[in-house]
Amino acid sequence: MYCLLVLQELGKTHIATAIGIEAAKNRISTYFISCHDLISQLSLAHSENRLVDKIKQYNRYKLLIIDEVGYLPVDKTGANLLFQLLAKRYERYSTIVTSNQQFSKWGEVLSDSTLAAAILDRLLHHSYIFNITGNSYRIKDKILEKRENNVVY
Repeated sequence: MYCLLVLQELGKTHIATAIGIEAAKNRISTYFISCHDLISQLSLAHSENRLVDKIKQYNRYKLLIIDEVGYLPVDKTGANLLFQLLAKRYERYSTIVTSNQQFSKWGEVLSDSTLAAAILDRLLHHSYIFNITGNSYRIKDKILEKRENNVVY
């Protein structure tokens, strides 16, 4: 299956959400979660000795959307749990990952360069990468207002 990585600033969550909605409309089981929430849930399941079941739960979805990888730092344990999930999904299910971090920074974000390389290896193998640049959708109105009023921020 394919992994889609949407990078940089402009509308990555919006695009991932729109793809998820279209997938769901086409009866493709879809789940959207932030990376931070995903790792929190995997960590809790691990501490309660339910990790295998939690990974199976996420593998019920043909499309898993993991939003904002790199927005908050991930400790080594969290990176390991994320790797376990992605390794189980690899070549079986589709995964969309959004991030504003360049791949070269994922070792820092995931607190482990080796795990980051292993995760990226699986994500990039069958992926389409969309590198979207430009101004944030959320501030576009402010930029327009600034231009119209000649206001300097």
